[in-house]
Amino acid sequence: MKNNLGLYVHIPFCAAKCAYCDFYSLAGAQGQWDAYTAALCARIGQWSARCSAYTVDTVYLGGGTPSVLGASRLTDILYAIRQNYVLADDAEITCEANPDSMTQEFLTGIRAAGVNRLSMGIQSADDTELKMLGRIHTFAQAQEAFARARAAGFDNLSVDLMYALPGQTMDGLDRSIRSLLALQPEHLSCYGLTVEPDTPLGRANPVLPDEDTQADMYLMLCDRMREAGYEHYEISNFARPGFRSRHNSRYWKQEPYLGFGPGAHSDFDGRRLETPRSLDRWLTGELTEEDTDIDRASEYLMLALRTSDGVDAVWYETAFERDFTPVARVLQPLVRAGYVKHTDSRWSLTETGFLLSNRILVSVLEAVESST
Repeated sequence: MKNNLGLYVHIPFCAAKCAYCDFYSLAGAQGQWDAYTAALCARIGQWSARCSAYTVDTVYLGGGTPSVLGASRLTDILYAIRQNYVLADDAEITCEANPDSMTQEFLTGIRAAGVNRLSMGIQSADDTELKMLGRIHTFAQAQEAFARARAAGFDNLSVDLMYALPGQTMDGLDRSIRSLLALQPEHLSCYGLTVEPDTPLGRANPVLPDEDTQADMYLMLCDRMREAGYEHYEISNFARPGFRSRHNSRYWKQEPYLGFGPGAHSDFDGRRLETPRSLDRWLTGELTEEDTDIDRASEYLMLALRTSDGVDAVWYETAFERDFTPVARVLQPLVRAGYVKHTDSRWSLTETGFLLSNRILVSVLEAVESST
């Protein structure tokens, strides 16, 4: 019986850099697309011998904006994966895409190559907000791209929504939520805007909705998703039953994955690896994966408490040979306050608890550290 493995392939190119983006990506750089595709295929092949005991059950083409590479290059990358790894018949193969590059030719091409899930960066249904964020599409173009994806045969579509934007009101967010739900996607990833200092938006120092308003926005979002029949399975993610992101779920469950490309991370064979963020040095072969030090027990608590499944005290004690009592001491009072649910050996945050997740996690990790 083979173990399962996920593959993450980073495409560090975009048509234009969004005003809020702090991910490793480069605008334009078309002259490097072919060289990068060839180098990725080569790196994918170099790891295959070490993965002979694994079946790849999820592939995620992320970025950046993978769709800017076009269907032909992405097809070459997926062919390299099939040639070098055992790919499960029911593998989830996701490609991130932006509306401006989702042509019918592109969608038909990647569907034929085996992509069966799309993650669309839409972010807002308000064109003024989209312009402020540096997006280069309108909401009408996003609607048209979504319809083209359906026509190309995609029946597993995820869309991104951002909230707590500068100047955004509760009514404005509600209109965006309802507009995205009208598309009837299988999955939504919904993120509060984080303004990173070294970005155009960060340098503009915008005024965001206050903390209470952001909390109200989040709870309204949760209400709308629930009313529409979506499961709230992770702090920022909602899915129709049966459509949770299998690839992203493996991160939260600490399941093995390999990442390819500058800025990519891996968790493989007991090692946590990170590739530095430099395209030019990566292309010349100068950059290799570097080990990072992780306390897996603490990481389990941090990741699992982000999900609706939460943490299992019995599993924690067995897997990590640590006492769960210090964690329980932190979580138990929060049950009475309505922030935590406790059933048998399982502890999880409520939606109200998700709002306080950072504070709760800090308290949990401090309790663990002081007990070891």
